[in-house]
Amino acid sequence: MSYTALYRKFRPSEFEDVKGQDAIVTTLKNQIQTDRIGHAYLFCGTRGTGKTTVAKIFAKAVNCQHPVEGSPCGQCDMCRSIAAGTSMNVIEIDAASNNGVDNIREIREEVAYRPTEGRYKVYIIDEVHMLSIGAFNALLKTLEEPPEYVIFILATTEAHKIPVTILSRCQRYDFKRISIETISGRLRELIEKENLDVEDKAVRYIARMADGSMRDALSLLDQCTAFYIGQRLTYDNVLEVLGAVDADVFSRLLRELLERDVKKVIETVDELVMQGRELSQMAADFTWYLRNLLLVKSSEEMEDVLDVSTENLARIKEESQMIETDELIRYIRIFSELTGKLKYAAQKRVLLEVTFIRLCRPQMEVGQDALLSRIRALEAEVQKMGEVGVAAAPGQTVRVVREEAREPAPAPKLPKALSEDVKAVAADFRSVAQEASPMLRSYLKKARLAAGENDRLMIVLEDEVSAAFVAKPEHREEIERLIAEKTGKQMEVDVRQVEEGRRFEDRFVDIEKLIHMDITIED
Repeated sequence: MSYTALYRKFRPSEFEDVKGQDAIVTTLKNQIQTDRIGHAYLFCGTRGTGKTTVAKIFAKAVNCQHPVEGSPCGQCDMCRSIAAGTSMNVIEIDAASNNGVDNIREIREEVAYRPTEGRYKVYIIDEVHMLSIGAFNALLKTLEEPPEYVIFILATTEAHKIPVTILSRCQRYDFKRISIETISGRLRELIEKENLDVEDKAVRYIARMADGSMRDALSLLDQCTAFYIGQRLTYDNVLEVLGAVDADVFSRLLRELLERDVKKVIETVDELVMQGRELSQMAADFTWYLRNLLLVKSSEEMEDVLDVSTENLARIKEESQMIETDELIRYIRIFSELTGKLKYAAQKRVLLEVTFIRLCRPQMEVGQDALLSRIRALEAEVQKMGEVGVAAAPGQTVRVVREEAREPAPAPKLPKALSEDVKAVAADFRSVAQEASPMLRSYLKKARLAAGENDRLMIVLEDEVSAAFVAKPEHREEIERLIAEKTGKQMEVDVRQVEEGRRFEDRFVDIEKLIHMDITIED
């Protein structure tokens, strides 16, 4: 017999098995018990919250020959035929693939015939928001005044796309996201039934990753247990299978950001990439970590809201005192936006690295929301340069900042004679740059050339991000290869950055101007 996925194997067959939707279940059971059954229902909510499952149980309950307190007995002929999918009384329609007027007209013709057995014909239309405008219009009259033996159940994840005329004809039930505790409890029940060995911390993490969807939680559990068949499934195993990142790494990343240590941050990102971690999920989880920091910083009574261990809670409380609230909110906003961008980005790693560098170097940003971060960075630099406290009269302290006059930069010197090779390469450099890969080409457009030591070509960039990108070994090798192909000359290149507060002319001699070339940089 073929394997059945957990979410199909353990799909609830009666109302008592439905988890996390108690209010909806109670209302539907009361309607069945008191025979106050409506003719049209609209089930709304995110994926995996039980909309279609509750619809099928409701269809069984209204046709059950021996209902038990509003729930189907599961033993009578009607319950068995509906569960097996052979009953002519329950018709499931996927509106995503049957969204035309003709499909709805077929329904209108069918409802004229009474059910051959049972009390009601139940039409379950899934993803109903996918119907065309014409199909909705064709459904209107039938939905408003169907025969007494017909019930419509419309299910959707996007209720805002359904016309108001349809909404006004239905009883609407909103299925809420299922809590982490409820999902964890259900997972433990099924783990016990399946005789699996799963660490409790791993169960909690899977429940959180499911984002309120019971079906997603079961699918993730299925995926993780399949990778570790016959072994104990630990928290670290789950992180490895799902490509997720542990909270310890987020703590390290945050501290590196607060120290504004670009090198360590990029090394941490490189470590995660080499481990095969999913960068989109990493950004989303880091946003969640920052959210926990903000909650702890906002109130001391957040232990019940945070889904973290005692050890992690103590660390979060410590870190919440290391960062200002406005800066924390800015981090959350930036990473929330980044999570959406990463889903469709071609260069996820580059986008993530640039974001981290921006946070480490707030002076690179011009927006007003980064103003406080820029001031704090400036204050930290001033303090490093030698802020001194001088004792004064009792009760007073005078703070004096010792500013040493910056020595004027020595005038840039040019080698006694530029070699013919350097001249030839500089003359053809712009055409060489046009052959580079797209990302590298965009940076080289803004680069300027200077003469390096030992007949090397020096490529000078305006900022740290550009210089760091071009200086990567693979990019320097690409430039040297293109120079060799274009000019026939082997030449090593150095990459430099214009120091902050300086101009290019303060340290370098523009050799392109020196050899009187007319340079045209195409945008």
